[in-house]
Amino acid sequence: MGIVNRLGLEKSVILLAAVVSFVTAFLANISVALPLIARELSMSNIVQNWVATIFLLAIAALSIPLGKYTSKYGLKRSLFTGIIVTMIGVIISCFSFSSEMLLFSRVVQGIGTAFINVASMALIVSAVPPETRGQALGLNIAGVYIGLSSAPVIGGIVIYYLGWQSIFYCMLPFLIFSAILCYALEGEWTMYDGIIDKLGSIVYMIGILLFVYGFTVINTGLGKILLLVGLALLICFAYIELRVDNPVFEVRLFKNARFSSSNLASLISYLATFVITYIVTYHFQYIMGLDSQMSGLLLIVTPVMMAILAPISGRISDKIDPQKLAAIGMGFVTVAILILCFLNESTPLYVIIVAMFLQGIGYGMFSTPNTNAIMSSVPKEETGTASASLAAMRVIGQTLSIGLLTVIFAYIMGNVPIVPEYYPLLMESSRISCIISAILCVIAVCASLVGLRSDVEYET
Repeated sequence: MGIVNRLGLEKSVILLAAVVSFVTAFLANISVALPLIARELSMSNIVQNWVATIFLLAIAALSIPLGKYTSKYGLKRSLFTGIIVTMIGVIISCFSFSSEMLLFSRVVQGIGTAFINVASMALIVSAVPPETRGQALGLNIAGVYIGLSSAPVIGGIVIYYLGWQSIFYCMLPFLIFSAILCYALEGEWTMYDGIIDKLGSIVYMIGILLFVYGFTVINTGLGKILLLVGLALLICFAYIELRVDNPVFEVRLFKNARFSSSNLASLISYLATFVITYIVTYHFQYIMGLDSQMSGLLLIVTPVMMAILAPISGRISDKIDPQKLAAIGMGFVTVAILILCFLNESTPLYVIIVAMFLQGIGYGMFSTPNTNAIMSSVPKEETGTASASLAAMRVIGQTLSIGLLTVIFAYIMGNVPIVPEYYPLLMESSRISCIISAILCVIAVCASLVGLRSDVEYET
């Protein structure tokens, strides 16, 4: 209670959201540990990508249903639940002795993170007044980028000396602090008292799981079937939600051009950019022969720039149209990825760092304004739904991004360990991924501009 009394409720909420966002971002960006994990647990290139994919897939499956759940049963209670579940998953990871056990622990972490992502964003919107909401969201997103930036650095160092399990150990103090702070918050925030749409929730979860998994194995006949079945179920989900009295997700929100275009931009941006960290990590450690410690130090460039610019762009987005900033930011990201399209064994290190620097500037300018555009375009009672939508767009984009890399690996390399014999195919896979990502970035710029002429208010 002491820290809450000293900081006040609003600042305590912002601090809590920033810390848990830091933890979940850190857990999402363990790419620096994957080569060592793959060697010690005898994983192929496909399986080691699933250490990241399965974590994101669990979040994607739960984010939409949790929008209404957290609004009904309380944001504070839901956030506390997410922190505890994530902590359990982290502890399991610390003692994982097989690939199966590690993948299971990542599922548990994903379930907890889904609660955290939805509840923390909605809690900020509920506890912080609109005139400073952009700045608060910027600080929250800065926590994400600090997590992303510190994961390679802290992870690279502790892995080098203590083994890959240590990347999970170092998150436990932050989770314990978050649990104590969350428990100390007075009151509760609920914004929905209707019935939870269980049918819609189940159809969505099955649909998104089949769709994403099918995408990751689309090079097989089964993958194509699962992809189509998942897509059909997601269409059924939208049909159900339009016809029930208490939808788990208010599909009609997408009638608002600003809400829909900003969500689309978010989805495409994560689809285009999340894979870049993995491409650069693999290039540093496999092609350039750098150890995890040095790779981590180099990988800090992009997220540090994001962390610096996210609060600044958040404040600016309180004063001018956020979608203009978002479009400009994605323009910078497009240039950065175009540079990486020419990546090969002779590419100078400074060229890669320049690309990472531009990507950090661009995404720092994009993310907070885009988030502000989404959260400010819905009525208060739909705050949980908007937060769930934002979380879903992020993790679905991230999951499909890793899935895209996995598919390209499967087509170009096959299901093989990444050893020197296959390094030329690894570089070819990376170049193809970057070309596709650059095209997607251009589409994200266009999506950011679509909602400029629309009214911010929800269109009923």
